[in-house]
Order: sequence, then structure tokens, then C-alpha cells
Amino acid sequence: MSNEKKKLIVATGNLGKLKEIKVILSDYEVLGAKEAGFNFDAEENGKDFFENAYIKAAALRKQTDCSVLADDSGLSVDALDGAPGIYSARYAGENATDEENVEKLLCALKNVPSKERTARFFCAICLITKEGETLYGEGSCEGRILEAPMGNMGFGYDPVFYSLDYEESFGTLSAEKKNAISHRRRALEDLKTKL
Repeated sequence: MSNEKKKLIVATGNLGKLKEIKVILSDYEVLGAKEAGFNFDAEENGKDFFENAYIKAAALRKQTDCSVLADDSGLSVDALDGAPGIYSARYAGENATDEENVEKLLCALKNVPSKERTARFFCAICLITKEGETLYGEGSCEGRILEAPMGNMGFGYDPVFYSLDYEESFGTLSAEKKNAISHRRRALEDLKTKL
């Protein structure tokens, strides 16, 4: 059996996400699409996280015969009927910064009491193998939305997401602690059980 790691190209331009996937899938040679020399543009117009993950994976797979992986993940807030959901990255507009998205979220929840600010991070992963098989994984992480950011670790909505697993903000957790229980970790673990 060869000691050479299997190559996996990830359809993302999000460096925070890529770093997390590289840590979690350390038994693979994980490369971002740009690192591997691919430019791809996929319009995320699916109706849910699974469709968007597939759209991204399929767009990248057209350019390579390597295994490709894509995820679509986001924050769903119960008091906002699941928003921002699949629009999490562009909640405050197409090129919104993390800070702008967080600000819009906190404004939307301004008059919502703490106990009603329940939320979860959800992640759908799509893997298209070298052989062309399509597999999915999913994972979620329960919590609630804080009234103000706490900590500056992580990215996206992490500073306002209070984890029920750790009873602290994702924004205060080290990458190791967050990766141990993150929605992406759980989705990747779910996917691994199907490989």
C-alpha cells in the first residue's frame, strides 16, 4: 500500500474554510482550487445547502479528474425563519464583509430576547470521487446568537455564535477546539463514514 496521500481539490476561495478542511482532512493532500491552478465560477442558485455544494463540486470536477470536494454552509436562526441560511456569506449584500453580515444579523435580532435567539451552523459537503461517484455528508452545531461579538477568533459569524457544546463564543475558541465540534467537522466525519 502506498504512503502517498490522495489528492483532494476543494471548491472554495474562502481561506478560513480551506484552512479548517486541511486540518480536519489531514490524511489527504488538500488543495484549494486556486492553489491547484483552477479558476472556476459556479452560480450558487440551488434551493438548499446540498444543491449549492453539488453545483460547486460539479463545476470544479469539469476541469479535473481528481476527487473534488465542495461545501455549502451557513447560519440558520430560528427567530428569522432560518435566515440567513444559504445566503449567509452575502446576507448584507453580494460583496459584504464578515463585519457587515454580523451587523445586519444583530440589527435583525435587536428586540429578540436571549432565550429566543437559538441558531445552528449547518454544513452540507459534496464529494465527487476520482471515479465519478457523488457522496454527501452533513453536520450541524447548535447554539444561540449573542447580543454583541465576543472574541476575534474564527471567521464569519463565529464571534456572535454561542456554542452549546462549549458554552462560549466560537470567536473565543482556538481553531483546535472549534474544529473538534464544528458543523464542517461533523459533515466531514459523516462523509467519511460513507467512503
